[in-house]
Amino acid sequence: MALALTYGTSRTLVRMRLVAFRHALEDQLRRSWIVTGGFVGLALAGGTLWVAARGDQDVLVVVLAVWMLGWVVGPLFAGGGDETLKPEYFTMMPLPPRTLSTGLLVAALAGVAPVISLIALLSLVVVSGGVAAALVAVPALLLQLLCFVLASRLAVAVYGVLLQVRSGAVIAALVNAFILAFTAQGWALIVAFVSTDVQGTVGKAARIAPSGWGLVAVDAAGRGDWLEVLAALAGLVVLAGLMLLAWSALLVRRTTVTRAGRTPRRLLTARTPEGAAAAKELRSWTRDLLYGHRAVFAVAYGLFFCMMPLAIGMKSMLPWAGPAAVVMAGSMAANLYGADGTAFWTTLMTPGSSRADVRARQRAFLLVFGPSTLLITLLLTWWSGDTGAWPLVLSVLPALLGGAAGLVVACSVYAAVPTTDAHKRSGNPLNSGENEGETMGIVYVMLVLVATTCAPALVMALYTGWWGVPVGVLSGVLAWWYFGRVAARRLDARGPELLTLLRHGRSPAEQAKKTAGLDALPKWRRTLAGFCLGFAAIPLFPQAVVPAVFKLTGNHDTKSWFLALYQDGPWQWVVIVLMAALGLSMYAFGGLTYYRAKKRAPDGSVAVVAG
Repeated sequence: MALALTYGTSRTLVRMRLVAFRHALEDQLRRSWIVTGGFVGLALAGGTLWVAARGDQDVLVVVLAVWMLGWVVGPLFAGGGDETLKPEYFTMMPLPPRTLSTGLLVAALAGVAPVISLIALLSLVVVSGGVAAALVAVPALLLQLLCFVLASRLAVAVYGVLLQVRSGAVIAALVNAFILAFTAQGWALIVAFVSTDVQGTVGKAARIAPSGWGLVAVDAAGRGDWLEVLAALAGLVVLAGLMLLAWSALLVRRTTVTRAGRTPRRLLTARTPEGAAAAKELRSWTRDLLYGHRAVFAVAYGLFFCMMPLAIGMKSMLPWAGPAAVVMAGSMAANLYGADGTAFWTTLMTPGSSRADVRARQRAFLLVFGPSTLLITLLLTWWSGDTGAWPLVLSVLPALLGGAAGLVVACSVYAAVPTTDAHKRSGNPLNSGENEGETMGIVYVMLVLVATTCAPALVMALYTGWWGVPVGVLSGVLAWWYFGRVAARRLDARGPELLTLLRHGRSPAEQAKKTAGLDALPKWRRTLAGFCLGFAAIPLFPQAVVPAVFKLTGNHDTKSWFLALYQDGPWQWVVIVLMAALGLSMYAFGGLTYYRAKKRAPDGSVAVVAG
């Protein structure tokens, strides 16, 4: 009876998942994200199979560990992962926790990411050395895939529990920031701690990790060690069972726990509208756990990103921890009004409150990130001992703070993305609704926009030294004032439309109008534009901006993966300029394609975009 119920539930949930996926493909933006992600995933899976074909098991086991790490941390950066079927939808149904968790697990396997991971795990069959090993590889790769998906679901569930309490939100932010920084700067830690026999040492560690147990079983089958085969496969089965039990328990907690309201610790005592708005916004940053999580994440990311090279004695990046934190903070706060949701009506219904509300949000942003990033910049620049960095960072930091404080309000007004209201958040606080792809797109755009606000100050500081500081202060103040003024005027003129968007989302007619221009373009052009916007940052920042800063600040020792720094003499600048031109061209092509498509008439009567 229990098996029949589990089978029926799983079958129904899989059908629901597939129907939802089919509907997701009808949305142009979501389809572009799915196609781009699928393309990148297939390329990575092909690379994994190529590694397996070479027969180097030490490298393969490390690659499989990276796949499992991607499953664990990927959802933490993508709005809590794909939760098309939320557990809360089934609270009123008489389903035992094990049945529901099993059904949701089976439904989670019916997606693009599990299929791509399955292709990558076929490397276990490729690397097997005989018939017996190949036969063992089949259950091993299936169990390995099951553990990947379960680890992902369990990580999201644990992360959601942490975000329910203040200390947990801080811990989760620190872990999140470290992992993201490690993806960019982890090479320094690897070089420092594994100075000899890198491949062998890391390979041995990866075999001990659960991600390597499948390969251990295949390797043992090739040697005829059947006891080790059984131990490895049994370990995967036990691990999957334990993770399923833990996930089931967390699902019960998520769907049954109620949270009572708390009495405010301190009431608002402001006597002016501006003061009340500022106090309210500051309380949002200190009391809303998601706000606090993002603030800690931004500052911690800047610290981790610039301090990891200390493992190899490199101090030249220390002064830039504060500016890096500001750039990340600006991108994370790019949807302030979208995060308000329907609570925005309280602002809208108060006459003349737009300007006060916008300036309050800007003031709160500066109060949250200004003192902390300034202190970080001063301390780490002093620690680095690089006297030439002082005018650079002190010019860049005020420009970035003012630019970010202006852009976050302007972006959140002009490009607000509807999210789940705070009082309707599910047990997975990372999941903000059905628009995670659009939200992530705005985050990536804001990374570029905020970083560019320091360009005048940086150029002035590079050529004139300390004269860059007043330029940075002036540009920061102007950006803060101008973008805040633009945002306030937009709220006065289009406030009701913004509230309607946040309350109801975009109507089918608006969605159709939004994608009409894109649908009229050739498929290859839409795909190429999405690819350019998604990957233009790679040639522009790591391969152009960072090596240019290294050369201008006199750092000639660090090469890492910066292609330009491996060239000789003037060819370094040639490569830097070419990479910058490539990145800017990709952004220009993608941006102009979407901009011109958006200007198309819904009926397609406008002439086809040139080019």
